[in-house]
Amino acid sequence: MSDARNVLGGLLQVCSVAPLTGFVRDGLCHTGPQDLGSHTVCAQMTEAFLEYSRSRGNDLVTPVPEYGFPGLKAGDRWCVCAARWLEAAEDGVAPPVVLDATHERALKVIAVADLEYHALRHSAHPGPERPEA
Repeated sequence: MSDARNVLGGLLQVCSVAPLTGFVRDGLCHTGPQDLGSHTVCAQMTEAFLEYSRSRGNDLVTPVPEYGFPGLKAGDRWCVCAARWLEAAEDGVAPPVVLDATHERALKVIAVADLEYHALRHSAHPGPERPEA
């Protein structure tokens, strides 16, 4: 069991198991000395961020089976590099963040207020709108 902490001070929660994310592909945005990119921000992918990342030389859409990478689409959650997320935020295309699944190490690069500003907010009505009868 992990005792890693999230940016809110609680235990780090699962970011995604479908697709399976994390630097060590365990569903969590764990980090360690080998994780030079600090894949610590649990973000929900958007078309804008995926295109932005591709334009910066990191194609997150195309599958790379030999590395167990399925390719991402809008709506998927993924552990992204803290510096890339901050760069995207500064350029106005930051994807929403899942705070309880974002590792506290992200705070070495990103202010907690920035993460909170971009926190994923769950809709009161998660399903599609129903047309009036």
